Amino acid sequence: MGMLRGVPRTVRLLAFGAFFNGVVSFTFVYLFVYLTGPRGLSVAQAGVLTGIGGAGLVAGNLTGGWFGDRYGHRRMLLLGACVSGAVLVALPLLPLAALYCVLPLAEYASGVVRSANAALVAVSVPEGARRQSFALTRFASNGGFTVGPPLGALVAARFSYDWLFVIDGVGTLLFAGYAARILPARGTAHSRPAHRPDAPGLWSELRARPAVPVLLAAIVCVDAVYRQQYSTLPVFLADHGLGTQFYGWLIAVNGGVILCLELPAAHALRDRAPLGVVGTGLLLVGTGYAVLIPGAGALFAVMMMVSLTLGEILYKTTATAYVADQAPAHAQGRFQSLYAGASISGQVLAPPLGGALYTAAPALLWPVCAVLACGAGAAVLAARRLREPGRPLRATGGDMPPAQPKETETL
Repeated sequence: MGMLRGVPRTVRLLAFGAFFNGVVSFTFVYLFVYLTGPRGLSVAQAGVLTGIGGAGLVAGNLTGGWFGDRYGHRRMLLLGACVSGAVLVALPLLPLAALYCVLPLAEYASGVVRSANAALVAVSVPEGARRQSFALTRFASNGGFTVGPPLGALVAARFSYDWLFVIDGVGTLLFAGYAARILPARGTAHSRPAHRPDAPGLWSELRARPAVPVLLAAIVCVDAVYRQQYSTLPVFLADHGLGTQFYGWLIAVNGGVILCLELPAAHALRDRAPLGVVGTGLLLVGTGYAVLIPGAGALFAVMMMVSLTLGEILYKTTATAYVADQAPAHAQGRFQSLYAGASISGQVLAPPLGGALYTAAPALLWPVCAVLACGAGAAVLAARRLREPGRPLRATGGDMPPAQPKETETL
């Protein structure tokens, strides 16, 4: 396809691996049900354990890139996948008390894999041409996740929840073997660490790129808003007479629109100034939640989800590629880790913050979400005026610096 022209073979192979990993990564979708069912935990206990696991995932995303920059992203991808797979295979056999240690470990390793995978995509593609590559890997991962949960439900119903963890673990180990085969072990950007003791520190590099911290803060804010669709939204719909079946179809709208439009959108907008695209996407997320302010009917809900999904298509791939383009070669992994951590921070922030606000003042939830997302979008649009010291703004929108020469020893 024309929209995939320029995507390197390595990225296509990584995308296939992301699809396979998405298919088998269904255990954490059913983790809460597993803990309250076969494991016999109360809802409160399951919530604590799930939250601890989510914190592990965020920590893995935030630190995986640092390890990758120092020891090599290929090595960290393989190590993370092996640890995660081994823990998942063993998890059904472990006593309940052990889950408080092994679940965060499995999630941490999964976060390391996620950040390493993003860094590997970044170093495989030249600066300024990364949006389509990131869009392809997101498309593949979303496609796998579309298949995975129904398959997991079938396995749980036909056999048991224990088999979910075994299949996920074995699949993750197979993914590690596949990645080891497609990523050369020696003499490539994938295998060589980029650590340079004399290089500027992370915070110095961020200060030299003032738009990046603004973008990261905006993503944290928006992710807490975006993920309300998985926490307070189903409660809100149920309170207004729209049950679980309607909510399931609504989530299907999100997945369907992404699978149909994300790759074409990345191709069509590949030459547009990235911060403008990201800012517009964040505004669409805010607009989506604003649609729910006047009413909770089915039409309002569908309109909300379409706007939310279009915003996601615009901002997620573009923001990932922008951070990769801004990163210096020796800190590519750490930049990707910062973005990866910001982009899933809502998993920890959204449920408690949204739940508390909805309990205290239900009518304020959607206006607050709309204001926060639109404010984040406005901040990103304003950040287009920022520039790196000593670097002129481009005439095409001003939010991408001139290409930096590649370092041959990178990663």
